[in-house]
Amino acid sequence: MSNLILDQLNALAGFVGAALVDSDSGMALAMHGGGNINLELAAAGNTEVVRAKRRVAAQLGLDDTLEDILITLSGQYHLIRPLESNPLLFLYVVLDRSRANLAMARHELKGFEKTLDFS
Repeated sequence: MSNLILDQLNALAGFVGAALVDSDSGMALAMHGGGNINLELAAAGNTEVVRAKRRVAAQLGLDDTLEDILITLSGQYHLIRPLESNPLLFLYVVLDRSRANLAMARHELKGFEKTLDFS
């Protein structure tokens, strides 16, 4: 899969990097940016975060959909968004916290997902 599909995420305020990740294997299918973040390592590690959250939700008997997971660091937001169109994939996006608008980023990622075509 081409890394070009993630190019338009550059428009997100505070964009640092992004990866489209297969939650079965932990493999990054596409990556863009990243700065000093190893997106391949982050993809694999955040796969475990997604798996853990899904496992806990199932154990709790939650009949709900995982929309996103936010990890807040002192200087960054790490946003994990499982795709509605393909639940085996998720977007992992890193934003510079000092320049990001979290609400807008979440809104724009939801819209971005609708532009993805896996056919």
